[in-house]
Amino acid sequence: MRGRRAYHGARCRSYVRPGQWTVQARVERFVEPSLLLLLRERPMHGYELIERLPEVAGDHARVDVGNLYRILRALEEEGIVASEWDADLPGPARRTYELTEAGRSQAEHDSGSLGIAISEAVEVAAGADDTNYSLGSVLNHVCLHQTVIGQESIAQMELAGEPPDVVVGCVGGGSNFAGLSYPFLRQRIRDGAEIRFLAAEPTACPTLTRGRYAYDFGDTVGMTPLMPMYTLGHDFVPPQVHAGGLRYHGDAPGLCALVKEGLVEAKAIAQTAAFEAAVRFARCEGIIPAPEPAHAIRAVFDEAEAAKEAGEQRVILFNLSGHGHFDMSAYEAYFAGELEDLAMPEDELSSALERLPEAPALS
Repeated sequence: MRGRRAYHGARCRSYVRPGQWTVQARVERFVEPSLLLLLRERPMHGYELIERLPEVAGDHARVDVGNLYRILRALEEEGIVASEWDADLPGPARRTYELTEAGRSQAEHDSGSLGIAISEAVEVAAGADDTNYSLGSVLNHVCLHQTVIGQESIAQMELAGEPPDVVVGCVGGGSNFAGLSYPFLRQRIRDGAEIRFLAAEPTACPTLTRGRYAYDFGDTVGMTPLMPMYTLGHDFVPPQVHAGGLRYHGDAPGLCALVKEGLVEAKAIAQTAAFEAAVRFARCEGIIPAPEPAHAIRAVFDEAEAAKEAGEQRVILFNLSGHGHFDMSAYEAYFAGELEDLAMPEDELSSALERLPEAPALS
């Protein structure tokens, strides 16, 4: 499986065979973003890129021609860079490289986002006759597929003899939360079950709590169909919090409709509060949560404290959707006191919402 790569934090890894990854040379961490910065200026050919790399990344970023073209091919496979032969220059024809629209978005925001990743995937699929792209979150059919989780949870709660009073989940695009909550929502809508539903999102990306209900694109560049949803603006790139799976500008249209109708509540959780709850949970349960469900755990703790203060008993069900074994650096930053509580400034939110596409208003 040649050329496949995975990104986790700032580390780039090469896939060798099932179960085996090798860390690429440290220099490539500097070369790839440096190439994007250079190509953001204008299209360039390979030898010009080699000559100018030290200007951007310093002398340590020097690479030979073979490695440079390998990196450029990988960026081209990912839909970030496009190339063509240029015969207009003096001498033999040279392959010239330029950023795609998705690559330009990536160059503007080195932290990336789910919206940028979707743009890259759509651009790659659109350029191949034998390829189609299906969005892996956000869309309603994905949420429906995930509801096997909620169906199984209903059976488990019946065995326990304890129907939930509150159902909690973290929300990035919505499929995780929808998978757990939708079957229980059916009980509330159809049978009148008295169940509350609480969606937990980061304060750094407060789509449901501060976004606008409007038509918007599902990706950063604007390649997807318009969708009715709560949005922060499709070209908004959230701050680089550790809960990468929650860094998305919109949410599933079906979930957004439920929030708008008051069937689902939404709550924004600060990053340090989420990690504090995750550490408490790990010490009690022996399971290290990923940063994403840590937001749901914080909301669960808050619900439990509220029930205690009110003198009530509440059965709280939440979805622990991932472990944190690959997030040790985030926990290390938390214990070192280096985590920041990032919030979206009001001026950035207003600016992003001003750039929403022209579409019929949603009441």
